[in-house]
Amino acid sequence: MKVLSIQSVVAHGHVGNSAAVFPLQRIGVEVVPVPTVAFSNHTGYGAWRGPLIPPPDVAEILLGVEERGVFPQIDVVLSGYQGGVGIGDVILDAVRRVKAANPSALYACDPVMGNAKSGCFVAPEIPGLLRDRVVPVADIITPNQFELGFLTGTEPASIESILASADLARAMGPSTVLVTSVERPDREEGLIEMLVVDGSGAWLVTTPYLPFKANGSGDVTAALFTAHYVKTGNAALSLERTASSVFDLIEMTYRSGERELQLVQAQEFYATPRMQFSAKQLR
Repeated sequence: MKVLSIQSVVAHGHVGNSAAVFPLQRIGVEVVPVPTVAFSNHTGYGAWRGPLIPPPDVAEILLGVEERGVFPQIDVVLSGYQGGVGIGDVILDAVRRVKAANPSALYACDPVMGNAKSGCFVAPEIPGLLRDRVVPVADIITPNQFELGFLTGTEPASIESILASADLARAMGPSTVLVTSVERPDREEGLIEMLVVDGSGAWLVTTPYLPFKANGSGDVTAALFTAHYVKTGNAALSLERTASSVFDLIEMTYRSGERELQLVQAQEFYATPRMQFSAKQLR
């Protein structure tokens, strides 16, 4: 498998491509990483240095990759945080050209907008861009519960309403929806869930909740799930593998006392997931 991953990079820590690339490589996936920003660290610190890469420069990198004859080999285009409409246009154009070169290629979009605690933390034009132009051409999307609600104009809370919102999202274009953080009021305390819906059914996996904000964990989740799903075509198995790997990564980070993901130290959990969590079929 070969993944074209168009995301940010940071020198210190692990978000964007700096979070997604190594776990993908560790499970045997070839990655073509294209940067959209080159920062010293993620913006959660409140201060950072380095440039936003202008969209025309990102397009130039992609053109160079295309000129090397790589696009017909691409199985998946993966994108995450989009800093502006310009970069969104570049990503959509890349998806179009990859799919023209390889009609079986898929586009997996993590529609990063915000979360229930912080609200939207992206530029004002980004949520509309994602909803109206990006998500309709995606094959796989990996929103959190808050982002799913925005995309569909709903307020998902119960399992039934989350499933209904996921169905609405699938009606927009994507065939597969992974809801990366299900926080329904009636769940058991100390637990968090992920839910996936595709044409074959819907599944829920439950893991312990760790009181720790792990920047980049969503990028790892989107990357691993996409790769497992494209390899196997099995939503439940892909969900179980991803939940196992990501939980162990976050737990190792939490126990380390470090702020940044212990991405390298947890590498065996990607290559050989412990499979300690079972997915429950909802329908």
